Amino acid sequence: MDTKKLQNKEKKSKRKEVLEKRKAIDGIIKAASAEADHLAFFQPFQKFDRNGLTLCLESGIGDQLSSPMKKYIQCLLKLNMEGPYGPEWPAEEKIKRREMVAPEARYIFIRRARGTVAKETLNDDSDECQIHWMADGDSVVGFVQYRFIVEEDIPVTYVYELQLEPCVQGKGLGKFLMQLIELIARKNRMGAVMLTVQKANVSAMHFYTSKLRYTISTISPSRVDPLIGAEKSYEILCKTFHPEAKDKLEGNSFTGEAHH
Repeated sequence: MDTKKLQNKEKKSKRKEVLEKRKAIDGIIKAASAEADHLAFFQPFQKFDRNGLTLCLESGIGDQLSSPMKKYIQCLLKLNMEGPYGPEWPAEEKIKRREMVAPEARYIFIRRARGTVAKETLNDDSDECQIHWMADGDSVVGFVQYRFIVEEDIPVTYVYELQLEPCVQGKGLGKFLMQLIELIARKNRMGAVMLTVQKANVSAMHFYTSKLRYTISTISPSRVDPLIGAEKSYEILCKTFHPEAKDKLEGNSFTGEAHH
């Protein structure tokens, strides 16, 4: 009888512990999501002025996007992602349109600083040309979309999109933006930054795994089940910030070669 009572007591105690932990994680996610402008805390990251680019960053929220901004996001996604997704793109595009305007979607938009013109955009014949921007304020040349979610009982910042126009790629802007996202994640007590990468997007996979030291997560299909993973067109990458997150999301981690 005493043994049974003891077991019941232990079970109750464990249940309470699990519930308290879940409540704490929910609180962390809520607090992070309630912050309207994460960029406000990182003044050095509000401008990018190097390698011939003079850019300003600003925050945004999914359900507050203007119609021109929605159109811009759709155009840039199509430009950058139709190739890597291949025949999966029409279905994926519909999903991305829904994700784009979700109230929990957070954005960092990159705009050309007032009065600056990209040399690349002056040549209308160039494939590198900026998507034609008709909207409020200065022209936009890219964006990051991210959310605060829970993976394996760990609060994480999940980068849904990092999309830059060809004319601003290869100039350190992508690395700069991911450093900002990692700072936002740490400030908001997240255990990791995570993202999904198309295997076909070799340059993006190289960027994350080699340049930024992201690893293929334990929740990525190829690590959950190699047979299923072989059929999937993507990998899930992560960078963790503390031992519990590392244990649950990286495990015996290794890097892979496979973006967004």
